[in-house]
Amino acid sequence: MIWNLLEVWSEKVALWYFLTTGFGSESPSPVRAAASHNLTSCPQLMPFCGESGSPRFRRELSLPPLSPFDDSQGAESLALRWATRQFLEEINKWTTQHGVSPLSRELAVKFLMARKFDVLRAIELFHSYRETRLKEGIVRLQPQEEPLRSELLSGKFTVLSVRDPSGASIALYTAKLHHPNKTGNHVVLQALFYLLDQAVESFETQRNGLVFIYDMAGSNYTNFELDLSKKILNLLKGAFPARLKKVLIVGAPVWFRVPYNLLSLLLKEKLRERVQMVKLDELRKHLPRDCLPQHLGGLLPLDATSWNQQLLAGQNDRVDPVDELVGIPVEETSVHVPGSESMRPQELLNHLGRLQRSGIHQEYEELLKEPPAGTFNCSLAASNQEKNRYGDVLCLDQTRVRLTARRNERSDYINASFMDGYKHRNAYIGTQGPLENTYGDFWRMVWEQNVLVIVMTTRTNEGNRRKCGQYWPLEEGGQEVYGHMAVVNQRVDHHTHYNHTTLVLHNTETCEQRQVSHFQYLSWPDYGVPTSAVTLIDFLGAVKRQQRKMVNTLGPQWTGHPQGPPMVVHCSAGIGRTGTFCALDICLSQLQDVGSLNVCQTVRRMRTQRAFSIQTPDQYYFCYNAILEHAQRQGLLPANQ
Repeated sequence: MIWNLLEVWSEKVALWYFLTTGFGSESPSPVRAAASHNLTSCPQLMPFCGESGSPRFRRELSLPPLSPFDDSQGAESLALRWATRQFLEEINKWTTQHGVSPLSRELAVKFLMARKFDVLRAIELFHSYRETRLKEGIVRLQPQEEPLRSELLSGKFTVLSVRDPSGASIALYTAKLHHPNKTGNHVVLQALFYLLDQAVESFETQRNGLVFIYDMAGSNYTNFELDLSKKILNLLKGAFPARLKKVLIVGAPVWFRVPYNLLSLLLKEKLRERVQMVKLDELRKHLPRDCLPQHLGGLLPLDATSWNQQLLAGQNDRVDPVDELVGIPVEETSVHVPGSESMRPQELLNHLGRLQRSGIHQEYEELLKEPPAGTFNCSLAASNQEKNRYGDVLCLDQTRVRLTARRNERSDYINASFMDGYKHRNAYIGTQGPLENTYGDFWRMVWEQNVLVIVMTTRTNEGNRRKCGQYWPLEEGGQEVYGHMAVVNQRVDHHTHYNHTTLVLHNTETCEQRQVSHFQYLSWPDYGVPTSAVTLIDFLGAVKRQQRKMVNTLGPQWTGHPQGPPMVVHCSAGIGRTGTFCALDICLSQLQDVGSLNVCQTVRRMRTQRAFSIQTPDQYYFCYNAILEHAQRQGLLPANQ
């Protein structure tokens, strides 16, 4: 037992040292949430740690920088093994679930290196890479077959035979060689993926990163495609396992200014700083002449196809280890997984203290500027207008709930959207408060989607305004018929801030019946947001306990996600309080799982599924305060902060 304790202790110390010193560099690497959580959660280490979890002796350590990949240096080696093991444990749970081969250590290191061994960000990068390949059809590439072979040998894209002074690889894309009328975008992207994949096989490239030169010299408008440029930029910024050091756009024509401004909007500020437009004679300020080809003012003779030809010669029997994983549909993955820039509770508190209410409101305003991620064609159809409570609250076509087609009914439409929860695809159905003419559709949806719990965050009337129809029998023992669904009120449990009603649904066409729990939150004020989040968080807890209880009751007949079928969540429009409730659930679930969260990222992703979720800046600010209140109650923050 004592040896096990020493092994755990030494590994935790190695991890701490690795995170606080970086990869042998002078600047410290950030202590990521998951890693520091792992460190401080080790009870054997706590005698050596202060309140923040940092070892008390850290100021007394005076150790030289480590060579990051020298296995003879034990602390670093242990730290690298820790990160790789954590990554593989998480990813290979997923591969096992889908019945595919586990990921190799070498592939894990490639993604970890690209994110400086930040496990959470590396996992997100892996899924972005996989999903981008699936979306763009970059699967089972045959480099020796046409049209991919010709594209690889066109000289359009290559990796230079030298590195920059920091050791980074230099990739060159020559825009004037692209002819959209001859080569489709998907073939260009296949070639780009293939060649970049080969480049980052090099351990030195994994460690030192990539410089990307986008050579526009001598090109004209017919060589340019905005859509292709967007895809390349999206690939480089967040869907490829390489550390992007900089993107140098060389010799850009005057007309490129407008599309460049559009492209720059896709980038976060940190990455935007790495993308620079430079004139040909300015390029030597960024790279020495012996790193540049002669046509760009350098000394390097360039045969753009030689590296590619050598590469192809040795690839006849190569099997891409990711091909099997790419084939798993994107739809099986929730959009809400741990991502970059997550904050632990203290960091969240500091963020709120720094920005104050006005800054958080501005953060929300930036979200509002982002256009909806899809179309609203079905919601806008003339035949469906009467089914929308509000004319400006519409469903995205790609996430809307479709009712099963029935005889003599023209439409499958209901104003309701599937929304992901934390690591749970389609955890919620966000919908409007039912209208009198949609009661039947509402209960059909509940039945067809196997809903166990309905969450209502409004009263039927507030401030002399009708917010929602009385779509269920209010009194205990009451019964109503909506279309072919008979709904019976079996029991009402009154609590201080909410009512819990047990309903029994009878399908009059199939003679089946099911039980559904209806929760109505009563303490949301007519205007604004609650002054305290305590009652709403307690309400959320009651809802989730009931969902778990009802899923357990289903037993082996339920074969879907372990957390069960979607919960229906609604207010009046189905975006304000509904979005607030779902955002809190997602954030608090992530906090419980990995010890960190990102409110802005959660809301942004949520709005890609239920457009315009979180309706006001006060609701957005309330999410921050609610999470901090919860953190204090859980002892994650001091009560006086």
